[in-house]
Amino acid sequence: MTYHLAKQIFTEALDHAPADRPGFLDEACGDDTDLRAEVESLLQRQASTIQDPTRIPIAGEYHRGDTVGPFTIRDQLGSGGMGAVYLADQVRPVRRQVALKVIKPGFDTSNTLARFQAERQALAMMDHPGIARVLEAGATETGRPWFAMEYIKGLNLNAYCNDNRLDTRRRLELFIQVCDAVQHAHQKGVIHRDLKPGNLLVSRDQHDRLQVKIIDFGIAKAVSTPLTDLTLHTSIGQLVGTLSYMSPEQVRGSDDIDTRTDVYSLGVILYELLSGRVPFALETTSDSNQESLKHSIQEVDPPKPSTNITSMGGEAATNIAKARRTNVEDLQKQLKKELEWIPLKALRKDRTERYSSPEALRDDVQRYLNREPLEAGPPSKAYRVKKYLRRHKVQVTTAASFILLMISATVISLVLWLEAVQA
Repeated sequence: MTYHLAKQIFTEALDHAPADRPGFLDEACGDDTDLRAEVESLLQRQASTIQDPTRIPIAGEYHRGDTVGPFTIRDQLGSGGMGAVYLADQVRPVRRQVALKVIKPGFDTSNTLARFQAERQALAMMDHPGIARVLEAGATETGRPWFAMEYIKGLNLNAYCNDNRLDTRRRLELFIQVCDAVQHAHQKGVIHRDLKPGNLLVSRDQHDRLQVKIIDFGIAKAVSTPLTDLTLHTSIGQLVGTLSYMSPEQVRGSDDIDTRTDVYSLGVILYELLSGRVPFALETTSDSNQESLKHSIQEVDPPKPSTNITSMGGEAATNIAKARRTNVEDLQKQLKKELEWIPLKALRKDRTERYSSPEALRDDVQRYLNREPLEAGPPSKAYRVKKYLRRHKVQVTTAASFILLMISATVISLVLWLEAVQA
């Protein structure tokens, strides 16, 4: 169990800049020194692999200089649940660097092969500057499939914004790019299901402009036409995605997932870009706390981003404000009212009350930047009443039954009294 949690925290730690990782580990590991030591060991091994590419990578069998298809391995870039990603060179027929994804040894089960093929097909369908392109595909000599996609040299979205101290406006401009890319995927009939900063890399395009690219469609789901001819099994109730960024319907393990689950994840990303924290976080790694997080995502309204910053206090809030080129007080003023309405609408529990699409979310962000009226707004009285009834369903049902009983008794008494008067 400890190793499983360590791997989970290790993966999430990679989404943070190296300077931010100690603070993240303080929260994620708490007082569990053994767990922290395990995570730090994984981080050190990952760093040493990048610094010394001649060493055997953590998750794969390839050394520097090994070949896969027409590609020559240079470094290991990362490792996911089913595949390892390498930086590789191609010489013929064109000279270029690629990100080469290969299924790990021992992971070539029918379900993994189906997911791998689905990811490859999903990426091949895309034609958008905000989504990494598939360049070539094949299989190793032992039959394990691989595909090469464009190599994106950059930091994940949060790390880039914080390291370069981007103000709120520039963060929103990058977020608009993410919405455009996700909208394109939806138009191609693909739901991502694992949108998070770690899957969004910021780089420079050929005109030296900032460009955000989505790099991972490993658990994507087709809306209509299947992405693969292979049978893909997902156990009932199985969580697919990253918990802190999952929609309520994902947390429930529901198979009834549509494009609005990506809208929710985009809401979490925007919330974090603005306030420095996700609305609901895993405070400790125990099973009970994971269940508590699942409950919060499904039942608890997220705090307002401005309130979230206030609750941090001290140095943490100051650092978040500095990363946005402002101070705590001014950041809170900026977030209050209109700006924080946007992520809160995307984070509605009932998906019918969220933005209908990434495009609708994008348009509201653009309206904010243009100082135009927003589609989002503060919760109406009807919405607040509905939320109250949902939270206190048992009490309301009991009270309603009691009131109905009293009304019935009153009506019966009145009828009997009228009959007595007539008599």
